Amino acid sequence: MRSNYIVKTVNLVKLFPVKRGLWEIITRKKQEYVHAVDNVSLAIEKGDIFAIAGESGSGKTTLGKLMLKLLEPTAGEIYFMDKNLKEIKGEDLKKFRREAQIIFQDPYASLNPRIRIGESIMMGVNVHYNNLDEKEKKKMVYDIMEKVGLTPAEELYKRYPHELSGGQRQRAVIARALILRPKFIVADEPVAMVDVSIRAQILDLLLELKKEMDLTYVIITHDLSVAYYISNKISIMYLGKIVEMGSKESVFNEPLHPYTQALIQAIPTLKGRKERKIVGGEVPSAIRPPSGCRFHPRCPYAMEICKKVEPKLIEIKPNHFVACHLYEK
Repeated sequence: MRSNYIVKTVNLVKLFPVKRGLWEIITRKKQEYVHAVDNVSLAIEKGDIFAIAGESGSGKTTLGKLMLKLLEPTAGEIYFMDKNLKEIKGEDLKKFRREAQIIFQDPYASLNPRIRIGESIMMGVNVHYNNLDEKEKKKMVYDIMEKVGLTPAEELYKRYPHELSGGQRQRAVIARALILRPKFIVADEPVAMVDVSIRAQILDLLLELKKEMDLTYVIITHDLSVAYYISNKISIMYLGKIVEMGSKESVFNEPLHPYTQALIQAIPTLKGRKERKIVGGEVPSAIRPPSGCRFHPRCPYAMEICKKVEPKLIEIKPNHFVACHLYEK
């Protein structure tokens, strides 16, 4: 019997080797690694809008790319609809590419400046539906452009990326991701590169498309207000690890981890200034992460055990997990 999870990761690890110079090679200096994702286990159910939030460098984008097999894991397993991504190849891999797509963070960088918008959107169709004639392919492109609000489609089809506004470029990369009718979308900072005035429009578009096309989203963001607006579940990452995970309501109404508490208190408010917990210090190096709890050098509640023993991600309340010694029995 198939589980209800569309994506599941088990003890996922991704290490990037640090480039060594000639002197390090001659002296046989030990190879060092960036610990981008370290022992992450999570499950995303069909229909979820699962937000992954945290500071820059926490491993969010790397985790998203691992889920899409754009990067290969150093260790651990990734399952897509009960299929191990390590084992799929050939036609199964091609099918996976149709069913799992990404919306990149910077639409201007991810669109080829020398290729017209319509042709960029059609690229996936050329690969996966090469049995269609040119007229049928163009109709698919026009239809998806209309669906995401790129109108009139016939006119915008011929334009180059620099001829579009920031919001239109964002809609174009959304159209490119959706034209193959995928089941699973990783949206990496989907509104980071657009004006504040149209962020809500893009988020509402994603919600509308989710209902219409029966999509499952992973939303990668450093902005917790975006996560709160669009998601139903959220995980907080810090230096390659998940420190808290649960439903949106549970995490925002009763944040357990000191890092989560600090992030939520840092959300701007229109009601004036409020007292905030200040997290001091800088984010430690991902090459040499701290022993024990990785947050302990900056944590206002750090204890001796935090410096030596890594906390496990445990369930404190139903479906609300935290990795913190403050909550261990």
